[in-house]
Parts: sequence; C-alpha cells; structure tokens
Amino acid sequence: MYLDQAKKVEIFEKYGQNSADTGSAESQIALFTYRIQHLTEHLKKNHKDHATARSLTMMVGRRRKLLKYLYNKDINRYRAIVKALGLRK
Repeated sequence: MYLDQAKKVEIFEKYGQNSADTGSAESQIALFTYRIQHLTEHLKKNHKDHATARSLTMMVGRRRKLLKYLYNKDINRYRAIVKALGLRK
C-alpha cells in the first residue's frame, strides 16, 4: 500500500501541530497533496482508468475547498502551506 500509517504520521508531524493533529486544514491539505501526486503518477501509466481519474478530480476539489477555507480564515497560514507544498497559487 502506498499510504501506510507511518507515512500519515510523518505528514501530520511535518505539516500539523503534532502527529495527532489530523484535523487541521494544513495537515489535511498536505495529505490530499500526497495522495493527488500518487494518483497523478498512476494515471500517467494507466490513462484509461476512469474511476481513478474521477477520484482524482474529486480529491483536487476537496483540496481546493480546504485551501479556500484557509485563505478566508488566515491568509498567512494559507501562504505558508502553499509555499511549503509547492502549490501554484
């Protein structure tokens, strides 16, 4: 499996307040970004996998909603996570 518990804890420690901080917008955005990158690589090899393409589209939308929420709530946290993850915004 590409995303095991150890990898999740690593992502939450890096982008959240601590390893148990799974609910903050930053940690969720970081997790979505990791999953989006993995699915993008999968779709480059398997371009006819329409179910995964749809899942990827929905996941990008969820991440976009979280980014919009963070932008409206605290612009500094938004800028920090966008810079840390290397997103184009």
